[in-house]
Amino acid sequence: MNRQSVLRGGFAHAGAAAGLVPSCLLRSSSCSSGHRSRKAVQASSSNGSGPWAQTMASCNPNLFVPISVMTDSYKASHFLQYPSAKKLVAYGEFRTGYNKDEQDSRILVYGLRYILENYVMRPWTADDVEKADVFFKTHMAPRYTAYPFPKDLYMKFVVENNGYFPVKIQALQDGTCVHAHVPVYQITAEDEYAPLCTFLETLLTMLWYPSTVATLSRRACDIIEAAFEASTDGGAGSPLLPSRLHDFGFRGCTSLEQSVLGGCAHLINFDGTDTMPAAYYAQFHLNGGRPVGMSIPGTEHSVMTCWPDERAAIYNMIEHFGTGVFATVMDSYDYGAALEQVVPVVAARKLEAGGFWVLRPDSGDPVEVVLQALRALDRVFGSDANSKGFKVIRGAGVIQGDGIGVVTIGKILDAAMTAGFSAENVAFGMGGGLLQRVNRDTMSFATKLNHVVYADGSAHDVMKH
Repeated sequence: MNRQSVLRGGFAHAGAAAGLVPSCLLRSSSCSSGHRSRKAVQASSSNGSGPWAQTMASCNPNLFVPISVMTDSYKASHFLQYPSAKKLVAYGEFRTGYNKDEQDSRILVYGLRYILENYVMRPWTADDVEKADVFFKTHMAPRYTAYPFPKDLYMKFVVENNGYFPVKIQALQDGTCVHAHVPVYQITAEDEYAPLCTFLETLLTMLWYPSTVATLSRRACDIIEAAFEASTDGGAGSPLLPSRLHDFGFRGCTSLEQSVLGGCAHLINFDGTDTMPAAYYAQFHLNGGRPVGMSIPGTEHSVMTCWPDERAAIYNMIEHFGTGVFATVMDSYDYGAALEQVVPVVAARKLEAGGFWVLRPDSGDPVEVVLQALRALDRVFGSDANSKGFKVIRGAGVIQGDGIGVVTIGKILDAAMTAGFSAENVAFGMGGGLLQRVNRDTMSFATKLNHVVYADGSAHDVMKH
């Protein structure tokens, strides 16, 4: 399967997946088997091995936390709460469109494959059950007494089902577009395992995160596509479109797994990313080694300010990367002065190198700073009118990565086109707004029981009113 079918498409295309699980909360006194002071743990960390390395490894939730406790506490007691039944069925759905949008309730479903591969399809062991037993013996409030859990059922499927959790899961393919209230998965548990039907709800519900990121990214793509249709040769079919929204979100994530899951969700719609774990995972685990995400060399403020001046920093970039595409941040000192005084001075050397220079404003009003950069570049390098009458700057452009959201993207593109510039002159970088500023309520995801076949054979549909 090629990249176009696996990782590109829009709301109607199929995609691949990646995953999310909560990160370990590291406390030096409790992550190892004994109680050690922080000072003692730090003292053993210098050579990358020994007790500190063992402690760090044990704090990885994939290694340390048994699969038998990867759910909400109250679910362990539900086996005693359901009535006797031959079968229970539950489903998961998004109840609203993005940010409760009533006009457009389309949702891009993404991320279940990772959850299934890494957690649901992981065989349980007797050791997982015994570790749960030790934990539940002191989990009941208020005095750390024994908490009920279905130990016998756990051991039964460990022995009789090779450790695989005894449910059937039916789901939409990653990358499917649905409207709100369309079930995205269904869980069925039968016979003696019926009370375990909703045990996996907590893990499966984590589908909310990658689906929300994928939907947000796709909404941004819709806005950019419309601007390309209006102002760019080739319209939405332009080869530049996939690079117009760049993932800047890695450092804003709470864990590495979140960056992989959210970063891959973005790569359904675009190929620009600085979240390398996601690009690597998508390329080598999901796409047979074929590249999915790409980036360009770019400066940060630390680079710009350690040179004698911005001109020297930009000359260095031109020396190393000037024949290709490269970016420089422009507001380390005085953004206006950099546009008026530095850009004209370095222009000759940039033209000699022949590459493409991307200016990055990083402060100020997003609309105004982009327009300032476009006008400055037009004065220095000139522009050509495309078939739709919009200016395309020669060999340079702008990427705005500060304060970016779907609304801001639309405002910037509208302003650029009003000023006569084609949308292809502008790219966007989105960080926390892409991978972090979402939650389960953004599209109101929930899993609920919907069907029961009772012990006497009678069947009833059930729902929350």
